[in-house]
Amino acid sequence: MQEDKNEAQMLAEAARLRARDLAVLWHPCTQMAEHPDALPLVPIRRGRGAWLEGVDGHRYLDAVSSWWTNLFGHGEPRIAAAIARQAQELEHVIFAGFTHEPAVLLAESLLRVAPPGLARVFYADNGSAAVEIALKMSFHAHLNRGDSKRRRFVALENGYHGETLGALSMGDIPLYRRTYAPLLLTPLFAPSPDAYDAAPGETAEQCALRRADQLLALFEDNEGEICALILEPLVQCAGGMRMHHPAYVRRAREICSAHGAHLIADEIAVGFGRSGTMFACEQAGITPDFLCLSKGLTGGFMPMSAVLTTSDVYEAFLDESRDRAFLHSHSYTGNPLGCAAALASLSIFQSEPVLEKNRITAGRMAALAEPLRAHPHVADVRQTGMILAIEVVAHRATRRHYDPREKRGLRGYRHALDNGVLLRPLGEVLYWMPPYCIDEAALQQLARITTGAIERMTD
Repeated sequence: MQEDKNEAQMLAEAARLRARDLAVLWHPCTQMAEHPDALPLVPIRRGRGAWLEGVDGHRYLDAVSSWWTNLFGHGEPRIAAAIARQAQELEHVIFAGFTHEPAVLLAESLLRVAPPGLARVFYADNGSAAVEIALKMSFHAHLNRGDSKRRRFVALENGYHGETLGALSMGDIPLYRRTYAPLLLTPLFAPSPDAYDAAPGETAEQCALRRADQLLALFEDNEGEICALILEPLVQCAGGMRMHHPAYVRRAREICSAHGAHLIADEIAVGFGRSGTMFACEQAGITPDFLCLSKGLTGGFMPMSAVLTTSDVYEAFLDESRDRAFLHSHSYTGNPLGCAAALASLSIFQSEPVLEKNRITAGRMAALAEPLRAHPHVADVRQTGMILAIEVVAHRATRRHYDPREKRGLRGYRHALDNGVLLRPLGEVLYWMPPYCIDEAALQQLARITTGAIERMTD
């Protein structure tokens, strides 16, 4: 038992696991050359609530919900029990030509809570796959209706939608896109409605509407050629947690409808209460043609994604010809274990006032972060629901960032980790996206360690 080991034994066990890992594994979004020394791996043995417990016995507050996936805390017993029960009945079955009750129940449940007008659910394995599905479905639906000229997509500058080739094509973050540019589709990029870039004296809403006018001009210049617009409603997460007013999403819906194009809402990161409402689109009062979901879909327990779409899109594929069918598949489509986890997660929303509690927690987050606004190296503190971001800069007045080669974000990460908090900065943007179960003491610790991380980044 871990509890029976002394500190020296636990440290030795952690060192052995790190060495074994580095001998055989390749980690995501990582320069592996950094891991032996500059960025040592952190072996984890257990998660409970908002906390992770290391093999070495140290505890870490999971302030980023393990890449934005965990909603109700690690080891949430209701979700764990649902997976265990399902594993005793049916772990998986081919989903072409077969079905099972968990998949049906989950689709019914998702459509009940989703924006009105969405009528069909297509399952996949991860967020990037969901985006791929939406892109292909949009193009194919237009083609099946006889509109073969619609071959282009519109995406937003500073956006991110995943790292498979189609999804990566829709992203505009050079770190991810640059190397693979020769392999990618070339979308039309519209200016981001990012409120951080508002002109002097301009409100977030005015900025959003000005950018929407530029989006409209892009559609008018490419009349009849656009399949769909894809966007992350309210928060461009991997792009530095940049946030925009719901007015942009509302106008984007109007523009797409007026020009016969689809609207794809990538709510992979912002869905299931992260933005303050169940889905971010609700704050704009709109229904997209495609709603892409993953991450929090299963409460952070299982890899799964879903694409919700309309009857109009679905009916474009109904025909005697197989060529007109949507011939896209994943081996684990509709996996019963993932469905069981997602159903258990949704049931928590139904049985508890999750969104109301989140609003209280979000208010505490705002209050604890408020003093950081006065820091001489903080250019902005912004928040949407349970997502709060702090823009750290070299020069506050001009918003000039540090030279990326200085790896200031890494300094902040190391400081936080050394003090028991998992922060994973996006460049020089520190952000809080904790599990919903985080308590007051943990929030205070998060604020205190974040302040220290900023000092470490800027000294």
